[in-house]
Amino acid sequence: MKLSEDSSSSPSPAAVATAFTGARSQAVAVPGFPGDVLPATLADAYAIQDEAIALWPDRIIGWKIGRIPEPFAAQLGADRLMGPIFAGKLWQAGATPTAVPVFVGGFAAVEAEFVIRVARNADPAKTAYTLEEAAELIGAFHVGIEMAGSPLATINVLGPTAVVSDFGNNNGLILGPELPDWQGQPLEALRCETFIEGQSAGTGTGANLPGGPVSALRFALETGARRGRPLQAGDLISTGAVTGIHDIHAGEKARVTFPGGHEIHCVTVPAAGQI
Repeated sequence: MKLSEDSSSSPSPAAVATAFTGARSQAVAVPGFPGDVLPATLADAYAIQDEAIALWPDRIIGWKIGRIPEPFAAQLGADRLMGPIFAGKLWQAGATPTAVPVFVGGFAAVEAEFVIRVARNADPAKTAYTLEEAAELIGAFHVGIEMAGSPLATINVLGPTAVVSDFGNNNGLILGPELPDWQGQPLEALRCETFIEGQSAGTGTGANLPGGPVSALRFALETGARRGRPLQAGDLISTGAVTGIHDIHAGEKARVTFPGGHEIHCVTVPAAGQI
């Protein structure tokens, strides 16, 4: 697997997008990155994502924001990435575990997240925000679980351009209760813990997100505008993995505890048909 250096030898964005969306539609794994050549830049990867969004028969209701670790961040010139969350992949957390389909043979993970609901349409021409300006667009602040997932088992190993290419490695969002008093607490008090099959898999706080959740919203506002996809009223922004990225397999259960005594439970099931 290599980064693309010669665009003439690389598969087209449409071809890669078709391979990924086709695999998602059939709920089957893919053996490697389509065409075996990774996008060289984030711009190339977002071009694939845009093609895939156009192919996918659902509407976007929000965006997941993920971290780009070093040395990739320095190489790519960004420390975060984004991917779409679709209406058909949004679940409301309830008293019973949420059943979430996953790709057998692909990648699946549970991520504890703080989720921001956007209060109003963002200015499509505004591409730079202060944290204070971003905070003004917060309509509500929720807890939630991002279900990371892809037909490509090695997607995270291959790096951020692979992740961006396949919907940001997103497979849905479980939306939990609102935290109305979150702004009155230090980020360190926003503590979460993730359990897989009853065993603690990781702990963390809002301080684990560089700049906190509002910084992730700022990134979504700026990047969305630059991509011609400004945030809309009601969009849900999943702001980043608080306790880590925790692999999960079909048939396993997860539980995440959040501030205020809130908990979200889910169980993964093998995907069948369109996922």
